[in-house]
Amino acid sequence: MSGLKVAIIGAGSSYSPELIEGFAKMKDRLPISEIVLMDIDPKRLEIMLGFCTRFAEFLDFPVRIRATTDRRDAIEGAAFVNVQIRVGGNAARIFDEKIPNKHGLIGQETTGAGGFAKALRTIPVMLDIARDVERYSPDAWIINYTNPAGLVTEAVTKYSKANMAGLCSGGLFPRYWTAKALGVDPASVRYDFYGLNHLNYAWNITVDGRPITDEEFDLAADKTFSLDRGMVKHLRILPSPYLQYFYHRKARVKEQLEAPLTRGEQVQLLEKEVFEAYADPNQREKPAALAKRGGGGYSEVALGIMEALHNDTDMWGVVNVPNRGAVPLMPPGAVVEIACKVDKKGIHPIPLKDIPAFGWGLVSAVKNYEQLTVEAAVHGDKEKALQALMANPLVGEYEIAVPLLDELLDANQAYLPRFFGNR
Repeated sequence: MSGLKVAIIGAGSSYSPELIEGFAKMKDRLPISEIVLMDIDPKRLEIMLGFCTRFAEFLDFPVRIRATTDRRDAIEGAAFVNVQIRVGGNAARIFDEKIPNKHGLIGQETTGAGGFAKALRTIPVMLDIARDVERYSPDAWIINYTNPAGLVTEAVTKYSKANMAGLCSGGLFPRYWTAKALGVDPASVRYDFYGLNHLNYAWNITVDGRPITDEEFDLAADKTFSLDRGMVKHLRILPSPYLQYFYHRKARVKEQLEAPLTRGEQVQLLEKEVFEAYADPNQREKPAALAKRGGGGYSEVALGIMEALHNDTDMWGVVNVPNRGAVPLMPPGAVVEIACKVDKKGIHPIPLKDIPAFGWGLVSAVKNYEQLTVEAAVHGDKEKALQALMANPLVGEYEIAVPLLDELLDANQAYLPRFFGNR
């Protein structure tokens, strides 16, 4: 069969069926003939192969789907390499949540000290994947949803030559909030967008090119979540929900300390339910439990990017990309999350002129933390790792950062060969 080969690295993820569904919806615009599922867990891979095959038949999507534990086999000849790995699984995520909480800090998988630990585990593996793409399919695009997406994208774009699109569904939240509030087509909504993954702001919102009114902004603000809506209306910008960990820090730490289970522990229970459904040979549709898993929306973003790159559709979307001068005062190679145009030639950040003063300091501080973290992860540099935690606004204090770093490194020793020499 002629057509595109697509690889899914980390195909044992519970999200893989969302990609299959997206590919099926776009089969007339994205001519995929083969999907290769790759994972290091043979059991999850076998379950996912069975379900995805049944699901594709249910969706009337005639495509060859096969599975492999050989990364080269998956990547070689692929046009797109979708990556959705979780190094250490949800067991490691629980450490990311509980260890910071012990120190009175936010315990979260992408933000603060938990996101730092996840980055240390994940960046070396992502670089190995990127170098395989360089070697076996150099024209392919890595379509990445692995978190922390901004840190991963910065490492790959700095230390490899692989083509990389760092994605997150959160960049389209302002579009959906505005569209729902005003009853308009989401595709008609545009905005200026600036920041980092899970730390960003949207402003200058338009619908079909018309700036929205103050009253319409307030309606959109009422659709936001996880942040005080009065604060959003006062700021007159739409912030990422993850900014709750900065602007409502004490309240969120208190909630986490009082919760009977961390989010990672909840997800472990949900995934058990989801995979039991996937393993049922009579299950042909996405199980209802998947909706409770959270974090959806990636397939829509990913498919839009892939279609634009393949069909040269000049798409507007929010992507994590190297700055390249688009954001004043930010280093050229620093990865930012920003509105971009996407076409056959690649992903092009749309330059910003007037950035709101609010948020600039926080974004700069977190970018400083991110760049230190990338260097620590790539080189196994404990001094850089300590500096990164001290630079992170959610940690900061030396007296906390020193013991916290030791605990995080010890808990993740099996996944940190550059720090411990266990290659």
